[in-house]
Amino acid sequence: MGAHMKTTIEISDPLLRDAKKLASREGTTLRTLVETGLRAELQRRKSAAGEFRLRRASFKGKGLQPEASNLTWDQLRALAYAGRGG
Repeated sequence: MGAHMKTTIEISDPLLRDAKKLASREGTTLRTLVETGLRAELQRRKSAAGEFRLRRASFKGKGLQPEASNLTWDQLRALAYAGRGG
C-alpha cells in the first residue's frame, strides 16, 4: 500500500486502552485498527463534503463558437481581449 512513515500521535489513556483491547479481541494490531479507522473517517468526510461542481456561469452565451474550437488558449485570450487593450 505504499511507503510507511513512523509518526507519534497523542491519544488519551482511556481511548488507547479501549483500542488495544479491541485490537486484541479481534486478533489485529493497534496500527491496523488506527489505520482502518482513519481511512473510514477520511472517506466519510470526503463523502460528506460532496463532489465539487462548477456552477454554470455563462452570460447569455452560447458556449464556444465552432470557429474557435481549434484555437489555443493564447489565441482565445487574444480574441477575447481584441480591441480592449489586453
